[in-house]
Amino acid sequence: MTKHGARRTGLPFVLWIPGVVALALVVLPVVGLIVRSDLGNLPNLITSPGAVHALDLSLRTAVVATVLCLVLGGPLAVLLARSTMPGLRVVRALVLLPLVLPPVVGGLALLYLFGRAGFGGKLLYEAFGLRLSFSTTAVVLAQTFVAMPFLVVGLEGALRTAGERYEAVAATLGAGPWTVFRRVTVPLVLPAIGSGLVLCFARAMGEFGATITFAGSLEGVTRTLPLEVYTLAETDVDSAVAVSLLLVVVSIVVIVVARPRAVEGRL
Repeated sequence: MTKHGARRTGLPFVLWIPGVVALALVVLPVVGLIVRSDLGNLPNLITSPGAVHALDLSLRTAVVATVLCLVLGGPLAVLLARSTMPGLRVVRALVLLPLVLPPVVGGLALLYLFGRAGFGGKLLYEAFGLRLSFSTTAVVLAQTFVAMPFLVVGLEGALRTAGERYEAVAATLGAGPWTVFRRVTVPLVLPAIGSGLVLCFARAMGEFGATITFAGSLEGVTRTLPLEVYTLAETDVDSAVAVSLLLVVVSIVVIVVARPRAVEGRL
């Protein structure tokens, strides 16, 4: 009996077999990395200049990309959930496109838009003298491109689940649209915003395909931690494994420390 007096429902045994297999599929590859790593030399490998620079670049660009996802993707999610403009299904499909596109294809799309030969890149260079491709800014754009749908999808779903009744009540009491959005809508979906930002940051930290295609792999400029792993894997396997473990640790810390309680079902 639970503390509320309700009897806990048992789980079918048949669920345990695929559940354990799924858990093993996630955990065992990480165990394989640990077994393969040179634990005695691990501190020296993960504190090498290349690894430190790549980690610093990954953290900085992932933070900026996450902020962009919030500033741009947050309003987009509200429009998708609350707007009645025609063509919303098409817009929603386009927003989800980065989730299903191979990252390399996304990187090529960005390159042919903002690269030197792309029409967007030409306009920026002629108007402001800016070249985005193969720069740190390109890393941020690539990360934002692949990460933003995670925030938009989660936030739109939360807004639809919450409904519009509280906003309607606030409007009938005389609150304007901006006041309703700021004082009612945003507080209502704060847990969803938090969980979406965590997913965006984690996705940005692990981004590889779009980044290497659009930004290249220039040490100290565009070589993030995943690109550092790829580079080291061709020349120094021990260092590649060590940096991979560093990326795993950073990802776990981000999820465990920053993950909102609401995601874990403990509202």
